[in-house]
Amino acid sequence: MNSRFRDTSEQDRPLERPTRRRPLLLAGGAVAVGLLVLLGGGRLRQMLSADSAVSAARLSIATVDVAPLTRDVAGEGRVVAAQSPTLFAPGAGTVTLAVKAGDPVKRGQVLACVDSPELTNRLAQERSNVDALRADLARAEVEARQQTAALQSAYENARIDQQTAANDLARQTQAFEAGATARMQVERAQDALAKARLALDQARDLRGLKTDSLKLDVQAKQSALSRQQLLVTDLERQVAELQVRSPVDGQVGQLFIADRTNVARDARLLSVIDLSALEVQMQVAESFARELQPGMPGEINGNGQRWAGQVSSVSPEVVNGEVAARLRFAGAQPEQLRQNQRLSVRVLLDKRDKVLGVARGSFVDESGGSFAYVVRDGVAQKVPVKLGARSLERVEVISGLVAGDRVVISGAENFKGAERVLIAD
Repeated sequence: MNSRFRDTSEQDRPLERPTRRRPLLLAGGAVAVGLLVLLGGGRLRQMLSADSAVSAARLSIATVDVAPLTRDVAGEGRVVAAQSPTLFAPGAGTVTLAVKAGDPVKRGQVLACVDSPELTNRLAQERSNVDALRADLARAEVEARQQTAALQSAYENARIDQQTAANDLARQTQAFEAGATARMQVERAQDALAKARLALDQARDLRGLKTDSLKLDVQAKQSALSRQQLLVTDLERQVAELQVRSPVDGQVGQLFIADRTNVARDARLLSVIDLSALEVQMQVAESFARELQPGMPGEINGNGQRWAGQVSSVSPEVVNGEVAARLRFAGAQPEQLRQNQRLSVRVLLDKRDKVLGVARGSFVDESGGSFAYVVRDGVAQKVPVKLGARSLERVEVISGLVAGDRVVISGAENFKGAERVLIAD
């Protein structure tokens, strides 16, 4: 019976006597915390005040300094002809080509002929009208001379009649004074003289009026002839232009029609490329294109060589967010260049020696240049800034930063807009 029941000897355990070691450990921990607070209170407060923490390995940090700022635009360009005129049909008709694509041509060389019967016939008709008007002018001049002679004769007769009447009056007056004639004869002579004077005045006035009228008629005929001659001259020019000539020395580029094709007026015929004047065309982003101006210096690289260039023109049209700009060679044109050859192009927009700035990074585009994160004592603080000129490598700082500030230039998107962020090592 007693063997079936166990005693409590296995459950009883001796208790250890309390020692003084634990209070000492607690006291030492309190001292350590106190020292930590005293020695690193600022750092601890920063850690506690930060909104979040980001590893420094995920960030790029640059220092604000004073250095030269060079703003430029670089890209790839292709060689194009400065002059590449397209020739059009001066009139409707059948075109006969005198050259082929790629043929070298000289200035003034006939490239194509347009057979335009309509224009040729019109020229012949207008020339015939010129002959008719010239005959009308000659006839008007002859008639003017005839009528002028008749008017002059009538005037001379009237003048003679007046002189005759004056002489008759003088004789009648002498006879009356001598008593050889009656007073009635004197009065008749006076009336005849008055009529002769009136006839002379009328003949003089009629001669002047008629002469002016004849001159106007002749001038009208001359004006009509001159107008017709101008029309013929213009038609002769148009007929001469039916022979399409090259405006420059160069090479035939592209033929837009086949030989013996009937075309309408102003139809495209062919293009000529002037290889003596080449330029380099590049595509520039719209944001930089606003600052491009003709005359800006540039640099052209290719074939292991470098040439000085100058912006010659900037297109006013934006296509797909880009603007076409052309550069001409500042010196002699290289001979080894070919049409559509690819070259590297760089255009200098601005260059200043001493500019407060920082390396360009994603923060410029992400923040729009309105704020930046400045790293001080391991904490990135968000501060408002104002940025100025920008190049591919640097950006100018106008306000908000000073030389020596360390700025997060990329990776700031990890901060998610926080005001203060702890930078963890």
